[in-house]
Amino acid sequence: MRNVTLAASQMRCSGDADENIDTAEGLVRAAAQDGANVILLQELFETPYFCIDQLPEHFGLARSVQNSRVVQHFSVLAKKLGVVLPISFFERAGPAFFNSVVIADADGQLVSHYRKTHIPQNPGYEEKYYFSPGDLGFQVADTTFGKLGCAICWDQWFPETARCLVLQGAEVLLYPTAIGSEPADPTYDSAPHWQRTMQGHAAANIVPVVASNRVGTEQGAESEITFYGTSFITDWTGNVMAQADRAAQTHLTATVDLEAAAELRATWGVFRDRRPDRYGVMASIDGRP
Repeated sequence: MRNVTLAASQMRCSGDADENIDTAEGLVRAAAQDGANVILLQELFETPYFCIDQLPEHFGLARSVQNSRVVQHFSVLAKKLGVVLPISFFERAGPAFFNSVVIADADGQLVSHYRKTHIPQNPGYEEKYYFSPGDLGFQVADTTFGKLGCAICWDQWFPETARCLVLQGAEVLLYPTAIGSEPADPTYDSAPHWQRTMQGHAAANIVPVVASNRVGTEQGAESEITFYGTSFITDWTGNVMAQADRAAQTHLTATVDLEAAAELRATWGVFRDRRPDRYGVMASIDGRP
């Protein structure tokens, strides 16, 4: 038995970075008090979701890893609490900009640095204006509480992301997220589809999944998004163990046995029976062999 307690949080974000950092810290501390070892905060929690609009002044929010306030603050907090924290931030690297996550281990050391691979571009989710596609590849962090694969929001819709991370040894998949209503079609609710997609990643790869989404309505210059929360944790078969509602600022926890998950992965045969020699079409854009 190798039990690890996972946590997801969800929060509203204001235009006050101090307030957002304080709120996020409070959620981390509450989760740690409940016994959490790995605590996931949502995507880009330092600020409102600025990608609702294409505004050049928002590039001024980006910082390098070394100069990021949230990276510095939450890596110190990880050490104080003895927990693992994936930290989402808007990264500037030379002339380039990325949507990034670093993982702080329980001693405060940064053990991985990932840049979002899949960049969406839809009304209200104008990310291609701000972010270059990640160039560091999918990464698995070897932490005090297990090997963690962390991807970011739109990455969660791609089964290739999950499979690549688990092939590299990930024992848990973590997805910090910012998703909600669709300005182009306010009647459409993607929440059930969003959750089932990640449940499928858990089931197909036999690993627990944690998703952390934001809540609240955020107003852009020409449209608004109401983020639907519904943060959740699954076991390694895709069963939802804990789930938040669509509006509460909260955290949730669930304990998983990584040894039991590893045993089922080994005996179930989905990795034994893979045929990568037959998957060449996956390397093409249009499905040509």
